[in-house]
Amino acid sequence: MRRLTVLFLLVLSVLTVYAETEKGAQITGKVIDASTKQGMEFANISLRKTGSKEFIKGTVSDQLGAFRLDGVSNGNYVVAVSVVGYATFEKELTIGTGQKTINLRNILLKEDTQLLNEVQVVGQRSQMKFEIDRKVFNVDQSLATAGGSASDVLGNIPSVQVDPEGEVSLRGNSSVTVWINGKESGLSADNRAQILEQLPAESIERVEVITNPSAKYNPEGTAGIINIVLKKNRKAGYYGSLQAGVDTRGGYNAAGNVNFSSGKFESFVNVGTRVRKSEGEGYTNRQNLDDNGNPVSYLNQLRNDEDTRKPVIFRAGTTYHATDKDHFSFNGFGLLGRGDETDWLNYTSNIPGSFTNSLRTSAEKRKMNIGNFEIGYKRDFSEKSNLDLSASYNLVNITPESSFLQVSNYAGGTSTTSYQFQENVMKPRKWEFQADYVTEFGEQNKIEAGYKGEFLTSKSKVSTYSGTSEGNAAFNEGLYNNFTYDQNVNALYATYSKRINRFGIQLGLRGEHTRTNTNSLGYNQSETDHPAYKDDYFSFYPSAFLSYQLPSNNELQLNYTRRVSRPWGGQLNPFVNLTDSTNISYGNPLLLPQYSNSLELNYIKNWENHTLSASLYYRNTDNVIQRISYRDGDIMKSTFENIAKTQSAGTELILKNNLFRMIDLTSTLNFYYNKLDGFSYLPAGATTPVVGEADEDFSWSARIIANVMLPWGVSLQATGDYNSRELVAQGYRKANHAIDLGLRKSFLDRKLSLTINTRDLLNSRKRETITSGSGFSQESVFARSGRTVGFTLTYNFGNMKGSSKRPDRQEQQNNGDGGMMEEGFQ
Repeated sequence: MRRLTVLFLLVLSVLTVYAETEKGAQITGKVIDASTKQGMEFANISLRKTGSKEFIKGTVSDQLGAFRLDGVSNGNYVVAVSVVGYATFEKELTIGTGQKTINLRNILLKEDTQLLNEVQVVGQRSQMKFEIDRKVFNVDQSLATAGGSASDVLGNIPSVQVDPEGEVSLRGNSSVTVWINGKESGLSADNRAQILEQLPAESIERVEVITNPSAKYNPEGTAGIINIVLKKNRKAGYYGSLQAGVDTRGGYNAAGNVNFSSGKFESFVNVGTRVRKSEGEGYTNRQNLDDNGNPVSYLNQLRNDEDTRKPVIFRAGTTYHATDKDHFSFNGFGLLGRGDETDWLNYTSNIPGSFTNSLRTSAEKRKMNIGNFEIGYKRDFSEKSNLDLSASYNLVNITPESSFLQVSNYAGGTSTTSYQFQENVMKPRKWEFQADYVTEFGEQNKIEAGYKGEFLTSKSKVSTYSGTSEGNAAFNEGLYNNFTYDQNVNALYATYSKRINRFGIQLGLRGEHTRTNTNSLGYNQSETDHPAYKDDYFSFYPSAFLSYQLPSNNELQLNYTRRVSRPWGGQLNPFVNLTDSTNISYGNPLLLPQYSNSLELNYIKNWENHTLSASLYYRNTDNVIQRISYRDGDIMKSTFENIAKTQSAGTELILKNNLFRMIDLTSTLNFYYNKLDGFSYLPAGATTPVVGEADEDFSWSARIIANVMLPWGVSLQATGDYNSRELVAQGYRKANHAIDLGLRKSFLDRKLSLTINTRDLLNSRKRETITSGSGFSQESVFARSGRTVGFTLTYNFGNMKGSSKRPDRQEQQNNGDGGMMEEGFQ
């Protein structure tokens, strides 16, 4: 920390000297839609000398419409502001000696109705943009994921990885929080992979990646936050679309949405369904070792599975503008999921006294119903001050039913048969209450403060029936479990932001009180094996953000945050998972939260057709929760434990290029170093401790997304990614790579479009893991689906000429100058 403090002070002093010695005036302003009075994001601002067409400086407006041009020397200039579909506005101005700041205040742009009626603009919206605390990826036009799922979408986002089981990680760290529309919306580490796999890609508008969230945000997830924003498409009048698709694995999808907007109401309804069929295959080869590390026997497993998912998703919402200052909203989100999965596990072994070969067949039928309901009220006290209140309720019902049939053959010609049937009922319920207040005052000062309460109750009950066949299976008291998990979090936060010329600073502090109760009961309601566990603690989460705007559209950002990753239900539940009788897993009810401190330095440079983002980051984490494995006789067992400390550091480069007005490239390189301390842990019931040696490695990943606009209404998209070897507890994960392709052709004046895509073109998307421990070494490989070709047809209808009205985002605040606005400058 002393070294980091010295580094921070040195950077701050250098920037201060630079700011004092820099010359030139500053031009500021804000671009406003003349009809909606909303700030206009990504308006183009250019500066040229009077009487000349030569471009001198330029920038784009931020999410509130504000812009700034720095380092402008004395002279006569023309400032031009333009947005596609709006009449360009120009203003002459003179910068004289001694002038440091020229505030153009509000610039009002009017729609060019003649232009809208006569000119057809053909292009794709930029896939990536940068905001002060996040990177935003627009995916509503992603060709490679059409007809796919949210997991497919995330797998194409820079710095995000999704493994074949659907688990999500960010910059190589799986401790990441995933939201839907800024809320948890029923997602948890227990069910996240299943929900994302069933959420249709067509319902997603953009993905926001927040690698170092401020104190305003929930600190859960040490790697950061991934926010999935679903489509609303609110426009004046009405607008809608219909979509249908099929793929080469027998899957299909259909969706429809209608949006209506008037002066008082803004409403939307989305309904979609998809049937996704996938196949998986892999193997696990395990060698059992003696005390000297020599192989003495083996147990090998071949795995095949077939999986079918049939979700129906629906969303509806409305916002009522009672007055210009009072806004009431209601939103609902629901998912009805059905699925069937069959796994075949084929074992071979030469362990003395064990079977020589065995086939275990498991069949699961699952139902998953999710609901999220939210009401909200927003009061705009002024253009610079508002209060936002919301309350939401999330419910999840997951009810899988699984049957297991295992036939084992032994030396000498004998065989055995065993059967099990398992019912599982999981019912998480969660209330969330939130209040956010924002006010701006003085010279660019802003205070944000608020409260958030989260009240979770989760129940999971498992009943098991055992026998030699389905006909004689009887209730098994020893395999009954009733697990409850309650967690209440009350949080208060406050942040203060200030801008002084080129410097920006934001300081924040969040305080949270957390109360957690877990209880695992057997059939006789006894707690003797797994006593109830309670944890009650208070934590602080500070954050600090510094930014400095350099000349010529350069910016530096330095930020620090503290975050937490609390253990989730599946990690805490001590009940055993019987899917694989030779590899048994269970949770640990005594797990502690893991805390991390994160420091990040970002550099952003914008050119007219290029953007560069470079990030240096460092993170240390205590009480790291990892899955550990150990041998218990011939059975491999695994559980979770706070095993050690980790440190990671890296650099992330993101380059966006617009080439020849037809090619858009987004390239990402991520280089990172991981160090895991050594550990020794004795699981309950084990006689030999699990030992992990200290380890460190250097990993890297790369991803390129290319969008090409071709003639005749054709667009092409290609995505390629590579992930190098990566360190995990007790071993490593091998390198992997994949390529996705998509092609779209438009018809009928762009109202109808056909998309053809290929997922995993090279059949290379798989997970290969090497692990070892006391008495064993193991190699596991698993891949799901493989190459899949999909066809999607989309038809758009409705009033396409109405003016857009941008929906409010919770974190956006209007920072205009106020007063009566007239055409042009104010």
